[in-house]
Amino acid sequence: MAGAAVKVIGYTRVSTDEQGRSGLGLAAQRRAIEDHALAKGWDVTWLVDSGKSGKSLARPALVQALEMLRRHEADALVVAKFDRLSRSTVDFGGLVATSLRQRWDIVVLDFAIDTTTASGRGVANILMSVAQMESELIGERTVAALAAARERGVQLGRPRSLPEASEARLHELRAEGLSLVATAEALNAEGVPTAHGGRWHASTVARIDKRRAEVAA
Repeated sequence: MAGAAVKVIGYTRVSTDEQGRSGLGLAAQRRAIEDHALAKGWDVTWLVDSGKSGKSLARPALVQALEMLRRHEADALVVAKFDRLSRSTVDFGGLVATSLRQRWDIVVLDFAIDTTTASGRGVANILMSVAQMESELIGERTVAALAAARERGVQLGRPRSLPEASEARLHELRAEGLSLVATAEALNAEGVPTAHGGRWHASTVARIDKRRAEVAA
């Protein structure tokens, strides 16, 4: 992000139950980002999720931010605190992987994560490694469940090209209570691969959900 007129997205979030008691509300988050952006000479576009939980990435303003970054309408996503962006290392690891693939940066002020710098990239890589390990453990559990289903004689259909980690992430989001549409939006926002390289749709999520139910029956 070298050079002048760097465009960044300042993302802030509070959940309903913390608005009245949090010491770091929307105004404080914005002030922290403004101070950092002023020192860096960044041009900030503000996006806010008010009354939204951090358990999932399927939040309207965050989804909009990730779409803007994907289209290269901004160079970086900036948050004041890690938990304003995500409460899951798996989610964060997915965001870092997506940012590397799509060539934009992430700045998390309280964790000193700034992928525009070598030290910030180092911190991000450590978190991404932890996230990868967690994702692989989920994938291993999914494989074990499928193997057990085959031993019971369950017909699993034709061979699939959907990565095991992708299916595991889908089921994790559904277990959090997300709707079919919200799950598809979250998977797209995280850059989770599909079977054929396209985008996730509610119908795809429903089909995989159904297959999982058949395996568990």
